[in-house]
Amino acid sequence: MTPYELPTPCYVVDEGRLRRNLELLQTVQRDTGCKILLAQKAFSMYAEYPLIRRYLAGTTASSLFEARLGATEMGGEAHIFSPAYRDGEFDEIAALCGHIVFNSFAQLEKYRSRCPSSSIGIRINPQCSTQGNHTIYDPCAPGSRLGVTAGQFRFNELDGVEGLHFHTLCEQDANDLAVTLKAVEEKFGPALPRMKWLNLGGGHHITRPGYDLPLLKKCIRHVRDAYGVQVYLEPGEAVALNAGYLITEVLDVVENGGITTLILDTSAACHMPDVLEMPYRPPLRNSGLPGEKAHTYRLSSCTCLAGDVIGDYSFDRPVQIGDRLCFEDMAIYSMVKNNTFNGIPLPAIAAMDENGDCRIIKTFGYEDFKSRLS
Repeated sequence: MTPYELPTPCYVVDEGRLRRNLELLQTVQRDTGCKILLAQKAFSMYAEYPLIRRYLAGTTASSLFEARLGATEMGGEAHIFSPAYRDGEFDEIAALCGHIVFNSFAQLEKYRSRCPSSSIGIRINPQCSTQGNHTIYDPCAPGSRLGVTAGQFRFNELDGVEGLHFHTLCEQDANDLAVTLKAVEEKFGPALPRMKWLNLGGGHHITRPGYDLPLLKKCIRHVRDAYGVQVYLEPGEAVALNAGYLITEVLDVVENGGITTLILDTSAACHMPDVLEMPYRPPLRNSGLPGEKAHTYRLSSCTCLAGDVIGDYSFDRPVQIGDRLCFEDMAIYSMVKNNTFNGIPLPAIAAMDENGDCRIIKTFGYEDFKSRLS
């Protein structure tokens, strides 16, 4: 079936675009010797893990459940970082993950004896903010709980520590990585020659058109050659960037105060929470900015949240009840964040092959809503 024949709402992962992203990431690994991991916090559709593991070195996790998913469904290397580990979960995490990163020396001391076969790392905070509008995602903001600053770092207590990890970027280019690396070397330089690996975290928009790949490769080669470390990157967005859609149907058209609103069977609050959290305006196929085309509408949902608004868009022709719309770049931070507020059903999940043919992977119903509540 075609994407517009699927039940709505429905996430659709474009396997052709996913493959092209993976092929580009694979060239970065080949050209620099780095290893790239899938950050499951952005994309955890494990039906696509058999494809992804043909290109990437493994997965990284932020919790026991993500660690279990990556280890059992993807294979390859399994890494994990958490601001703090739960005592009752740690032994299973250690059995699943070959690399475990601690957020503090207190956590390191508590658990280091329970990592008999894992490579241990410490997350560092270079206190180098390079983000502009995404302060909610800035781990280097003043007072951040993420990572050990240079002033708190115990350079003389690194026995058994094999790696350092930092994650400071969000949808950023390689020039911000270069700035961050300089700060890391200035503040943590004495520790780097003692390490076996350095994890540059995520937030690298590697597969975005115009991304500075030569500078990324230069940064990787520099730290690899200067300190003899294995370099890791763990992008989430870059893996599935622009490789997914959300198909939705127009349920009603409402007019008030000169604004015409399309009521959709999808929701920003339920199905694309980053629209409200970041916030941002998701791309919509065959649309324009407000006023750019002949007919402008506000797109909203059937939840009771007054602010559940996706954005204002314009179209060449009037939009009618029953029409279908296609939001783009919906593979990342959508399925992993969605919810059933108001009892709104979760979107179905489908995959589209490189010929444009779709297959439904999973649908959701009442029991998926009910079983979460008691």
